[in-house]
Amino acid sequence: MIAIIDYGMGNLHSVQKAFEKIGARTKITRLPAEIINADRVVLPGVGAMAPAMQKLQELFLTDAILKAIRAHKPFLGICLGMQLLFDKSREGGYTDGLQVFKGTVERFTQGKVPHMGWNQIKFAAAGSKMFAGLEDGTNVYFCHSYYAKPLDGAIAAGTTSYGIDFTCAVSSGNIWGVQFHPEKSQRAGLKILENFANL
Repeated sequence: MIAIIDYGMGNLHSVQKAFEKIGARTKITRLPAEIINADRVVLPGVGAMAPAMQKLQELFLTDAILKAIRAHKPFLGICLGMQLLFDKSREGGYTDGLQVFKGTVERFTQGKVPHMGWNQIKFAAAGSKMFAGLEDGTNVYFCHSYYAKPLDGAIAAGTTSYGIDFTCAVSSGNIWGVQFHPEKSQRAGLKILENFANL
């Protein structure tokens, strides 16, 4: 069972339908016990970190998320869900994230903002399991104005060029994060979700 966390800020049903296409069993939930007891956990998200963290705290979900991660359950953060894994975001002033990864979330200062549409991923060593079965340079779908800047470059699973080369995917142990939307990235996105479901 894959728990998809509902805190009011994610493309829940799009993510659920994408997992259903690969035959994975999912449950959309905001119950801490269901998140802790799930086999895998997905944290989707659209929007800014400050209201997202407020929602997670109001629903008592921050502890459940961290317990699931510490229990070494496969965990996937999507878009804002990836950004939430970092220490802080500059969006709307500094906001503390879940502080799973050291680093910050910064705003693009080059190019048209938001970064929206299809763009290529350059795979890194950390992305070997995430991108298994895909070719380097695969196109995926983005929609964001901020990007994660990890302190430890070794967790970068993939990078994308948009004025700068930024980290678009992270991987460390049981934790994956992607800045793009796999649920909107057609065959490539479904393959990434399948790789996650098979962790």
